[in-house]
Amino acid sequence: MNQPLESEFQPMEAPRAPAFYRWLTYIFLIPLMMLSTAFFGSLSLICGLWDKSGRQQHFIAHVWARSFLILSLSPITLTNREKLHLHETAVYAVNHLSYYDTPVLFAKLPFQFRILAKQGLWKIPFIGWYLHRSGQVPIDQSTSRNAVASLNRGVQTLKSGLPLVIFPEGGRAPDGIPKPFVAGAAFMAIKAQVPIVPITLIGTYELLPIHTYHLYPRPIQIIVGDPIPTVGLTTRDADALTQQVRNIITETYLQNHPSNR
Repeated sequence: MNQPLESEFQPMEAPRAPAFYRWLTYIFLIPLMMLSTAFFGSLSLICGLWDKSGRQQHFIAHVWARSFLILSLSPITLTNREKLHLHETAVYAVNHLSYYDTPVLFAKLPFQFRILAKQGLWKIPFIGWYLHRSGQVPIDQSTSRNAVASLNRGVQTLKSGLPLVIFPEGGRAPDGIPKPFVAGAAFMAIKAQVPIVPITLIGTYELLPIHTYHLYPRPIQIIVGDPIPTVGLTTRDADALTQQVRNIITETYLQNHPSNR
């Protein structure tokens, strides 16, 4: 499982939602999503005045995410849920297909966690305010020094006992198939000596493909893989571990995507 799987992928064409779903999204769903984000974002900011642990803010994010899932009209299945409880602290590496990935994870992962996300998101009203006040970890890739400093902040989060959820691709997949992973997730897991857990999302690309603004409801899957221990590994093993995680996620994606059944 150490070789790339590039040859097995065929780029997928973004689905075109029926006119009914497009107009439903533009006229009804998007305004409700904006209202939900503004309401729960404001509530989270208020809780942030006294909630130093982040638990209340995380619960608010969970409810906000649930509202997005209700509006998406898309049922979600969480497979291998028991593997999420094998370790109190871990790095959860997830393939990135859509803007809907984050609400799906906040809605369905049954524990408090922090995310590592691009620093630009901190500039978005409500979303950025929540990210700042709730202790999420920004990744600044403007220079190598800033990138390493960002990863070290993630390591400190892990050592404090909080799991991290990371998209190792660094951005959404433009064609629905996983892109190459960067080694940041493996680096942090190794430095903190915590397991790294592969999580595969299926269906969010079709629900909301990149560069589109309408929803196409469909079943969503979250498949949790076996935790990979990092005890005894060094940062020199980060690249090999990254490839191992990517191969697990892409194999799981290939085996379970509806187009391959």
